[in-house]
Amino acid sequence: MTTTLPPPLKPWSRAEFEDRLRAVGQDRYHDRHPFNVRMHEGDLSPKEVRCWITNRFHYQRHIPVKDALIIAKLDSSRLRRMWLRRIEDHDGRGEGEGGIERWLRLGEAAGVDRETLLSGGTVLPGVRLAVEGYVNFCRLRSTLEAVAASLTELTAPDLMRLRIEAFERHYPWIAPDGLAYFRARVDQGRRDSAEALDLVLEWARTREEQEKAVAALSFKCDVLWSLLDAVQQYAAGSGHVGQEERAHDRDGAWERV
Repeated sequence: MTTTLPPPLKPWSRAEFEDRLRAVGQDRYHDRHPFNVRMHEGDLSPKEVRCWITNRFHYQRHIPVKDALIIAKLDSSRLRRMWLRRIEDHDGRGEGEGGIERWLRLGEAAGVDRETLLSGGTVLPGVRLAVEGYVNFCRLRSTLEAVAASLTELTAPDLMRLRIEAFERHYPWIAPDGLAYFRARVDQGRRDSAEALDLVLEWARTREEQEKAVAALSFKCDVLWSLLDAVQQYAAGSGHVGQEERAHDRDGAWERV
C-alpha cells in the first residue's frame, strides 16, 4: 500500500506573513509582563528598579555577542556591514560610547555602581539561563531564525517611549541623564526592525520557513518574558537566590536611594 503525502502548505502572502510576525510582538512582547506593567505604573520600589537594571544588563552586554554570531552567518559584505552597525550601537566605536556604556550610566544614575554591573556577580540564575539560551539560539539556528528572533525590535520603540515617560514621571530620583539609553533606542530600534523585517520577508519563501521565523520570534519573546519572571520572583522573595546575591542584598547595593 502506497501512502500519499499531503502537498506542502501554500506560503502566506508577504502581507499575511508580516501580519503574523507583528501579531507575535503585539500578543507576546514583554511589555505585558506584570513586572513591566508595575514599572510603567510607578509601583516598583528603588530596590526593584535596581534589581531590574542589574539583571537586564546581563542581557544588554550579550547583544553584541549574538549580533557577532549573526554576522558570521551572513554571506555578503553588504549584509555584514549593515549588521555590524548594531554592534557599534552597543559597544561604541571607542571607550565611553555605545549602548552598554549608556546602560552603565543608567545604573549609576539609579545608585548601582558600574563595578557591580560589570562583575555580573549578582545576576540571577534564571536570567543567566534565559540569556544563554538566546545566545545559543543565534549560534545554532539558521540565519533566518536568528534574524527573525531580533524582530522584537518591531515593538521596542513604543516600549522605549513608554519607559521614558514612566521613569520621568514616577522615578524622579533617577537622574535624567540616566535615561539616554532608552532615548537612543527609539530611532535605532525603528531602523533595526525595518532592516531585519525586510530580510525575513525576503528569505522565508516556503510555509515551513515562514513558520520557523514566527516560532523564532515567539522564542525571543519567551526569553524576555523569562528574564522578567526571574526578576519578579526574586523581588517577591520566592526565587532561589545564590550566596553572592544574598551578600549583595545584605550590603544594600540594591537598597540605596
